[in-house]
Amino acid sequence: MWTGTRRRHQGSACAAEVELAEIGVPDFGLPSAEPSVPTATYQARLAAAADAAVAAGLDALLVYADREHFANLAYLTRFDPRFEEALLILVPGRAPVLLVGNEGVAYAAVVPSGVDVIRYQSFSLVNQPRAESKRLPSLLAAAGLGGAGAGRNGAAGSGARRVGIAGWKYFGPDDEDEAADWIEVPAYLVSVLRGLGCEPVNASALFVRPGSGLRLINDIDQVACFEFAATHGSAAMRRMLLAVRPGMTEFDAFSQFRPIGLPFSYHPMVLSGERAALGLASSSGRELRRGDPMSAALGYWGSNIARGGFLAASAADLPAAVSDYVDKLVAPYFACACEWYETIGIGVTGGELSALVRRRLGDPFFGVQLNPGHFIHLDEWPSSPVWPGSDVVLRSGMALQLDIIPATGTAYHTTNIEDGVALADEAARAQLAERYPAAWARIGRRREFMADQLGIRLKPEVLPLSNLAGYLPPYWLAPGLAMRKN
Repeated sequence: MWTGTRRRHQGSACAAEVELAEIGVPDFGLPSAEPSVPTATYQARLAAAADAAVAAGLDALLVYADREHFANLAYLTRFDPRFEEALLILVPGRAPVLLVGNEGVAYAAVVPSGVDVIRYQSFSLVNQPRAESKRLPSLLAAAGLGGAGAGRNGAAGSGARRVGIAGWKYFGPDDEDEAADWIEVPAYLVSVLRGLGCEPVNASALFVRPGSGLRLINDIDQVACFEFAATHGSAAMRRMLLAVRPGMTEFDAFSQFRPIGLPFSYHPMVLSGERAALGLASSSGRELRRGDPMSAALGYWGSNIARGGFLAASAADLPAAVSDYVDKLVAPYFACACEWYETIGIGVTGGELSALVRRRLGDPFFGVQLNPGHFIHLDEWPSSPVWPGSDVVLRSGMALQLDIIPATGTAYHTTNIEDGVALADEAARAQLAERYPAAWARIGRRREFMADQLGIRLKPEVLPLSNLAGYLPPYWLAPGLAMRKN
C-alpha cells in the first residue's frame, strides 16, 4: 500500500508544522463494480424539482442542456446531450417531457419511465433532417406552456405562464445591475416562450444555490458513484506520476493516465515548462525537460484530481532562482491544506474555510484568487459555499473539492493538491458501509493513511474519495517523496 521512511526537510519556513518525507505513493485498490443511481431516485428527483419550482412561485420549470451544460438534466433524468441540445419540461399535473435531437433519441433509452421523450429536430446538428418534428411553439404549448390567447405560429396557449428556466448558472448584483433577470439559455428559446405569453425567469438557483440547491445534497448511491470516479481518476494520476520522465512529450505523459472511458467533467491535461502557466490548454508535443514546472489534471464526473509541481528529483534539479521552492511555496501551502482538511465538517461555514486560507495564504505572493473550496458534482464546479463571510453551513451529503490554487505568476509556478471529500453523518456512514462495503473500506484506509502517514486527522464525517487525498509530491521524479504534517 505504501512504504518508506521519513526524511525531514530542513529549513522550511513551516518546519514546525510540516516536513518532506519518504512515504511512497499510496494505492488503495480499485472498485470491481460501478455503482449506479436507481431509477426510483431519478423519479423522486423529478418530483422534488417540480415541487421546488412551485414553492418558488413558478408555473413550470424548463431544464436546458447542451454538451457543456448537462449536469442539471443528467441529475434529473440520467440523460446528457452528447453533441446536441435537450430540454426537459416539468408542468404540474402533467408527465415530464424531454425534447431531444435526432441522435439523442436512441440514447434517451436511459431516461426513467414516466418521462415522455419527443424528437425535436432543430436540436440536432446543422443540416440534419428537420421535416419530421413539430415546431417548437406547438411542442411547448402541447406540454402545457403558454398564457391566454394564441401564440405565434398559430400555437394556442392556455397553460403555465411564469416559467423558470434552468441552464447552469444564475446571476445577481455582483455581476451587473439587474443581472438577476438574465437568462443563460439560447435566445430563441426565450423568444418562443415569450411569444406564447410566458414570463421566463432564471431558475438555475433551484439546483446550485449554496445552502439550498437540489443537486448539492447527495444520496448514498450518488456518493458511491463519486467515489468510484475519484478512485479511478486518482489511479490515473498515480500512473502518470510514476511514469513521467524527461524526454517524453506532453502527449506521452498524458497517455500515462490511460483513461478508462468514463465521461470527463472538464478538459483533462498535462502541461509543462512555459505552457504550464496556460492552465486550461490542451497537452502538446512539447518535450519535457528536467526542471520544468508541471501541471496535470483529470476529472471524471463527480471528481477532480489535480497536481502541480516540478519535473525534478530534488531541489538540485530546480532552476537556481527557485531552489527554495519547497520552503517558500510548498510548505506553507501544505500546512494550509492540512488545516482545511482538519477544519471542514458538518456545521462548519464556508466563511470559516475562507478565513483560514486568507490567514495562511493571504500574502499576494501566493496569488490565491478563486474560492478555496467548492461543491463538486457531475460538473466540476456547480457553485461554492466558500467566500469571505459566507454563512452557508456545510451539511451531510455535500461533496466538496479542496481547491486552493496558488497562482504566483513567478518562476515558482504553483503547487496543487486537488481532491474531493463527502460529508456524511453517522446514519449516512452506516448506510454507505452497509450498501457499499468495498468503497467504505477504501475510505477507511485513506483516512488511516492520512492520519498515520500524512499527519492529517479528519473529523469522523469527512470521507476522502480519492486514493491520493492529501498526497502532495513537489518533485515528480521522486513521487514517493511527499509532504506530511509533523
